[in-house]
Amino acid sequence: MILAIVAALIAFVLSLLFGVPYIDFLKKKMLGQYIREEAPESHAKKGGTPTTGGIFLVFAAVLAAVISLFMAEKTSTGAFLILITFIFYMFAGFQDDSQKFEHHANKGLSARGKLILQIAIACLPVMFVTISGRTFLTFGHYTLNLGYLYPIFGIFLVTGVSNAVNLTDGLDGLASSNMVISLAALAAINLIMGNVDMAIICTSIMGACLGFLYFNRYPAKVFMGDTGSLALGGVLGTLAVMGKFELWLIPIGIIYLIETLSVMLQVTSFKLTGKRIFKMSPIHHHFELCGWNETKIVKLFSLVTFLCCSGAVVLFWYLNK
Repeated sequence: MILAIVAALIAFVLSLLFGVPYIDFLKKKMLGQYIREEAPESHAKKGGTPTTGGIFLVFAAVLAAVISLFMAEKTSTGAFLILITFIFYMFAGFQDDSQKFEHHANKGLSARGKLILQIAIACLPVMFVTISGRTFLTFGHYTLNLGYLYPIFGIFLVTGVSNAVNLTDGLDGLASSNMVISLAALAAINLIMGNVDMAIICTSIMGACLGFLYFNRYPAKVFMGDTGSLALGGVLGTLAVMGKFELWLIPIGIIYLIETLSVMLQVTSFKLTGKRIFKMSPIHHHFELCGWNETKIVKLFSLVTFLCCSGAVVLFWYLNK
C-alpha cells in the first residue's frame, strides 16, 4: 500500500520535471497539433498547441514503476510485460503523430495500418496469459473459461480500449482526468487481491497522469496526442487482461465505452437512415455544440467515472471478501 502511494508520488514529480523541458522542446521545433476540419469551431484556436506529450507521461510512469517495483522487491515477468506493452503502444501512437507532422495535417497512419499495429502489440500480453492457462473470465465467484476463444477476446479488448481512450482524448484534460480515476480504481482492486506489483504499476501511471494534467487542464499547454492516448488505453486493457479483471472494465472504463458507442451509433444511424443521433460524435463534441464549455463537460464525465469506479471497487470488495 505504502509503496503504491510512493510510486504515484515519484511518477507525479517526474511528470512535472519532464514536462517543462519537453514542452519547451516541442515549441522550439513547432511540433503542434493539427485540428481536423470537422471539429467544432471553438477548437480552431487550439491549432499549434504542442502535442505528443504522452512521451514524458509514459517515461515518467515507467521509470517510477521500475524504481518502486525494485524497492518493493515485486519484480516479475508479468509486470515488465505490462510496461513493455505500454511503451510499444506509445511508439505506435508516436508513429501516428509523426505522420501528421510529416503531412502537415490531422492525418496519421491509415485506419488499417494503425489497427494492425495495435493488434500486434496486444498479442504480447494476451498470448502470455493464454500460454499460462488463464483463459477464463471471472465475476465474483463465477468463472467462464473461454479456452481457445480467449486470444480473440483478449486482443479485441486491449485493442478496443486503446481506441476508446483515443476517441475520448478530444477535450483539454478529459482523457487524463478520467484515466486518473480509472487507474485509482484498478489499483484498489489489485490491492484487494494482493497484486502489489500491478497496483504499483497502476499508481505509477496514475501519478504520471496527474502530473500531465497540470499541463493539460484547460486551457491546455500540451496535448498527449495518439502517443499518450493509445498507450494509456492499451495499458488499461493490458492491466485488465493480466490481472483477470476484464469484465470490471465496463464500470471502470464507462466513459470510454460511452464515447465509443456514441461513434458507432452515429455512423450506423447515418448509414441506415441518413440522419444523425448526435450533433457530433464522439459524444463530448455533442455537449460542446449544445453550448457546454469544456470544463463543465470534463467535470461531468469525471463525476460519472468516479461514481461508477467507486461502485465497482465496493462491489468487487464485497464479492471477494
